[in-house]
Amino acid sequence: MFDFIKKIRNNKDYKVLISNFLYLSVFQGLNLVLPLITLPFLVRVLGVEYFGLLAFVTAFTTYFQIITDYGFNSTATRDISKVIGNKELQDEIFNDVMSSKLLLLACCFIIGALLIFSFDKFGTNWQIYLYSFGSVVGQVLFPIWFFQGVQKMRYITYINLATKIICTLAIFVFVSEKSDYYLVPIFNSLGFLSAGLFSLYLIRKEFDIYFKFQPFRRIKTQLKKGLYVFLSEFKISLFTNTNILILGLVVGNNAVGYFSSAEKLARAIGNFQVPISNALFPYIAKEMELSKIETIKKINKITKIGSLCFLVGIIFCFIFSKEIILLIYGKEMYSSIILFKILIIIPLASFLDTMFGKQILLNLGKDNLYFRVILYATILNISINIFLTYFYKEVGTAIALNITQIFIVIGMWFFAAREIKKIKIQHSQI
Repeated sequence: MFDFIKKIRNNKDYKVLISNFLYLSVFQGLNLVLPLITLPFLVRVLGVEYFGLLAFVTAFTTYFQIITDYGFNSTATRDISKVIGNKELQDEIFNDVMSSKLLLLACCFIIGALLIFSFDKFGTNWQIYLYSFGSVVGQVLFPIWFFQGVQKMRYITYINLATKIICTLAIFVFVSEKSDYYLVPIFNSLGFLSAGLFSLYLIRKEFDIYFKFQPFRRIKTQLKKGLYVFLSEFKISLFTNTNILILGLVVGNNAVGYFSSAEKLARAIGNFQVPISNALFPYIAKEMELSKIETIKKINKITKIGSLCFLVGIIFCFIFSKEIILLIYGKEMYSSIILFKILIIIPLASFLDTMFGKQILLNLGKDNLYFRVILYATILNISINIFLTYFYKEVGTAIALNITQIFIVIGMWFFAAREIKKIKIQHSQI
């Protein structure tokens, strides 16, 4: 134990990794704790129907967040981490990625407006969709991928700490009855926009990087580079957000409210692994360049320890699911108990597909294999979701999501194991 601590003290890379992990833990802690505070409050104040409406709008808006992200949180983070110390290349990557995101943002606004004003289901509450779109703009302006790449996570932690706490307090102060539901997306969007603008100021001040819109040929190169990861993440959205959209269209906002409450809680538990995953990703990318065999051994150790921790948590949450739901949401969400029991496998499944997919396949440059798994999972999800939701409502939606998550884990593990086998064969021949 003391040797391990001494090793960390004397190893600069380990110090950076642990520092980033601690900042990301605070960052993710906000994403975990604040929703657990605001969601029960919103359920009680707004009721199941309005809560379900906001969840439906969020699911719709999330498509545009994924399109504008375009997988850059993985690909650009990886690219930036490889050019630390080379300001010219950092400038180049930053401007190329930001230009690409702004172009995608303009396209998303046009597509979103056409969809909203073409269908009554969306057009009835068009103001809510407009207010929610501010979060898409803010996310475009907030280059979390840059800070992750240069391994300076304290910046995004400080920014999020300030903006999210202020916006959460605003919700508690100003949202006091059902008619105030429109204020929720306004405050959320203001939080994203504030964080985005301040982060750009920090990049200019601390890293001396000035934004300049790039020619389309450079944008085209970035879009080609991130295509597989983007399609993978977009297809992930097709079996998370599309589930909510299908449920809302087929059953209604109340069902969306029950399902969203259970799913958000399950995913909040799963988010405990996000700080570890995000801190590891640029570190693993660098280590893979030095020794693939040794790096894979490290990933395997982390996977075993993490799986055991999540398994214990899942068993606890399953046994006390009734008490957890009633404590957090109240009696109005009693119907969410069975959904939470079904969906509680999500934290473990998310952790495993992250380790096999993101940490191994993406860091080995096997974006096409990562994409293939998500493609097959999307086809599977859509083919079973409509049927199960139609006959079993929100319970059917939860079952469809679980089946898909398990399929992804198996697929990521299969391709990761195959690539590891190839690496071991090559290593033995040296």
